[in-house]
Amino acid sequence: MWNALFWGTFAASATLFGAILALKVTIPKRIIGYIMALGTGALIGATTYELLEESLEISGIIEVAIGFLGGALLFTILDYFISHRGGHQRKGVDRPSVKDSKQQEEGKSSGMGIFIGSVMDTLPESAMIGMSLIGGAKVSLALVVSVFISNIPEGLASTVGLRKSGFTKKKILFMWVLVVFFSALSSLAGATLLEEASNSIKAIVSCFAGGAIIAMVASTMMPEAYKEGGPTVGFVTSLGVFISLWLHHM
Repeated sequence: MWNALFWGTFAASATLFGAILALKVTIPKRIIGYIMALGTGALIGATTYELLEESLEISGIIEVAIGFLGGALLFTILDYFISHRGGHQRKGVDRPSVKDSKQQEEGKSSGMGIFIGSVMDTLPESAMIGMSLIGGAKVSLALVVSVFISNIPEGLASTVGLRKSGFTKKKILFMWVLVVFFSALSSLAGATLLEEASNSIKAIVSCFAGGAIIAMVASTMMPEAYKEGGPTVGFVTSLGVFISLWLHHM
């Protein structure tokens, strides 16, 4: 239990770290794009090697398909609704400064969309870490590093969006502390609620988280990484996949 809380908190703390960086210094968009691309590749690799491969070993292709495609579909549906409330701006989409009262109200609504979208992005990753610890297993270094890397640009870009929506620094930091808290609970839930479940159920739930993650990186991280970093992000993403493979076989 404590392992799940610790590693879930550690991986999610990268969002808070990214938020603090964004509030303290101005980071070039190209660098943010490169970090996002590295995190994208690392998450793709970790999902493939840690979730899909291991789920196939304990169950079958039917369970993997149900979980993986179900997770991707649910994330896509939720992302559609969140994006229409400003959640698409959690990845740093430029928007005009908030000035008059009407714009401020719209900005606050958009800011909450950014926050909810960020929570929706981080929870499947944290649950994935918790599920990897079921049965007293050692934490997957590849998984933790992948999630940590991907969460840094999440905190960076989303904080920029929240500031443009009119949120104060204190409120932004409090919101990211909440994200870390919810992520720790998600990791704990992943490690404890499924401990007595059958292998088929474990595989379906694990792949469900994996499907949500792949849908997330494809719809939010990859487009934004290319927009900010240009064609070079293709190589950086490949590097992230390779790092995940290397850590998996260490």
